[in-house]
Amino acid sequence: MISNTLPDKDLAACLHPYTNLRLHEKKGPLIITRGEGVRVFDHQGRGYIDAMAGLWCAALGFSQPRLAEAARRQMSQLPFYHMFGHKSHDAGIELSARLIDLAPVPMSKVLFANSGSESIDTAIKLVWYFNNALGRPDKKKIIARRRAYHGVTVAAASLTALAVNSRDFDLPIARFLHTDCPHAYHEALPGEDDAAFVARLAANLEKLIQDEGPDTVAAFFAEPVMGAGGVIVPPAGYFPAMSAVCRKYDLLMLADEVICGFHRTGNPWGCLTLDYAPDMIVCAKALSSGYLPISALLLNDRIYQVVADNSAKIGTFGHGYTYSAHPVAAAVALETLAIYDDCDIGGQVARVAPHMQALLAGFANHPLVGEVRGVGLIGALELVADKASRTNFPPTQAVAAKVVEAMERRGVIGRAMMNDSLAFSPPLIIDKAELDELFSRVRESLDEVAASLPAG
Repeated sequence: MISNTLPDKDLAACLHPYTNLRLHEKKGPLIITRGEGVRVFDHQGRGYIDAMAGLWCAALGFSQPRLAEAARRQMSQLPFYHMFGHKSHDAGIELSARLIDLAPVPMSKVLFANSGSESIDTAIKLVWYFNNALGRPDKKKIIARRRAYHGVTVAAASLTALAVNSRDFDLPIARFLHTDCPHAYHEALPGEDDAAFVARLAANLEKLIQDEGPDTVAAFFAEPVMGAGGVIVPPAGYFPAMSAVCRKYDLLMLADEVICGFHRTGNPWGCLTLDYAPDMIVCAKALSSGYLPISALLLNDRIYQVVADNSAKIGTFGHGYTYSAHPVAAAVALETLAIYDDCDIGGQVARVAPHMQALLAGFANHPLVGEVRGVGLIGALELVADKASRTNFPPTQAVAAKVVEAMERRGVIGRAMMNDSLAFSPPLIIDKAELDELFSRVRESLDEVAASLPAG
């Protein structure tokens, strides 16, 4: 859909992420011009329920006036300052303290960045710095999971285990390992129940560590619920089992809460929902409801004390970003956290999440749907060619992408993920009537695509 209000030369100037660039030259962009509640509107005035809250991030929707006012107020008072060389500012100090108070397990310090990818990169650097400081120069390898998504910077994309993020980028770089994806629907053996599946994955993790050499493996990074990999919710007992292996071999554990943090899974943190006690936590996205770029890495006191001692030895802690804890972004994040409390967003999620999960469950008998999965206000429908064998459609058929296009024609913005999975992560402020409207349009879209497929 080409805009009729912008010159073609302006439309052609932007290189769009996660886009087939040659197809985009023909198709053009859907240009979003404003937002209201859970809806966004294009340049022709057409409205869409955004079933993905932008990119999993607009938790408070697209028109929260308190956030706009917080940005205006801070911009007028102190539009920029930094935290280098013993400098600081009120917004950064207050946000650090607030995050420490909110942490699901005891944490000591907060180090800010501008995106989840940057904070994951920072965590990787700290793992290496920590082990060098302890005189363990070989303990550097980091384990993630297949189908994990941890970002797209060079190191973060090496943790990410999705082919599109590695292919032709010469990734992954050295020191990054991957273990099993905890997706029982595809990965469990015939007759294997959840307990046996979890035990096998924990044993495989232990074998990987032993094969690599425990003195060379430093950390385990995991999303509580795997987002971009297809909204994979691990079975009960998964994280306690994996954590026991990590503790046995002295691996640091990081919870990537970029998507799961701040009530998305029905708790303030995804690691509370999935029973995971990390040494470090990365958060972003809903930290500011996506209104301004900001991310944070929380680390426990064991890590901080080693890092602090090493900085004294070297003379400085040689890391940071110009915009770390940018005062305007920090002020908006503080106001976002205040709104979560003032408006009882946790209670709101508790009220509407069961309705969304029930609506998702209602698709289980649809001829295209193989698996329904989700927790809180995040979920997915995986489309399959054969339910009995759990066989996915050939990627060339792009079935989920066709459903997303049909949804868009009906006024819903969605997203197709790996294995033809349709992901849903609406703004946390969505109500039951809006959920009904959203999933009614999803059903119509599924029916349309199902009718278009060849028989059998």
